[in-house]
Amino acid sequence: MQKNKLFLLGIGLVISIILFMTVNANGQWSFVLSFRGEKLIALLVVAYAISVSTILFQTLTANQILTPYIMGFDSIYVLIQTGLVFLLGGIGYATLGAYTKFSLEVVLMLIVAFLLFSSLFSSSQKDLYRLVLTGVILGVLFRSTNSFLQRMIDPEEFSVVQSVSFAQFNVIKTALLLPSSVIVLLVSLVIWRLQHVLDVISLGREQAINLGVNYRKTLMLVLCLIAILVSISTALVGPVTFFGLLVSGITYAVFRTYEHRILIPASFLIGAISLILGQVIFEHVIGFKGVLSIVIEFLGGIVFIIFLLKRKAL
Repeated sequence: MQKNKLFLLGIGLVISIILFMTVNANGQWSFVLSFRGEKLIALLVVAYAISVSTILFQTLTANQILTPYIMGFDSIYVLIQTGLVFLLGGIGYATLGAYTKFSLEVVLMLIVAFLLFSSLFSSSQKDLYRLVLTGVILGVLFRSTNSFLQRMIDPEEFSVVQSVSFAQFNVIKTALLLPSSVIVLLVSLVIWRLQHVLDVISLGREQAINLGVNYRKTLMLVLCLIAILVSISTALVGPVTFFGLLVSGITYAVFRTYEHRILIPASFLIGAISLILGQVIFEHVIGFKGVLSIVIEFLGGIVFIIFLLKRKAL
């Protein structure tokens, strides 16, 4: 039954890709396929990184409301952009090489994640709650620091910061596709080898330890993998707070299972179909008269409120 659902989602993804590559494809096909192909790969990488990182984070925290962004990754990204503009100026920021800027973003976000995770101990379940609380506090700190720096920079340079403070699916940094794809592929291989261990971890800390899982080591490894995926997706398109929550909510509703061999590909397929079809609609149906990221955040926010109300009712 689950495999049939995955098969249908696979067909849906193929249809979405065909529509994305062919709708209003005027001009020479060599240019169309090259231009849209790069954008398609970027959307697939972003969909995979956000969807899978959310599923893994919810497995570790045993909570389907939480997402990696609760750790303040979106705030870290915006703070990095503001800091670069503050130090280099608008012109210096604009002339900064794509690979240099990408490397700085990923490395800095990983350093913050490492400092956060290494300060935690996995000797009790409370540490995960401390992780979440620490992430909320750091998110407030990063946003406050970011607001302070934005008030100090030139108003013209502020527009540069504002332009990169929101997710942009229309202008994806396709120049960064090669390193991003390689990193995501390597991370995916590690995650796939851990799929059965993740199934055991979803049972709870005590049960996982009793079944022979090195809980602390696995926890730190998976958290670092999550940090890498979130860093890649944020560096490619910018911060997307609720997309992962939206995808995971649909995934758990359709696939009522905790087997990661099902959840991981299912979340990717749902996320990819959502982004690709959404981009087709906004580009070719309504003609860029809306922004896909805003609709995603709106729907994700509604899902978040629904989850909160359900937990309160329980």
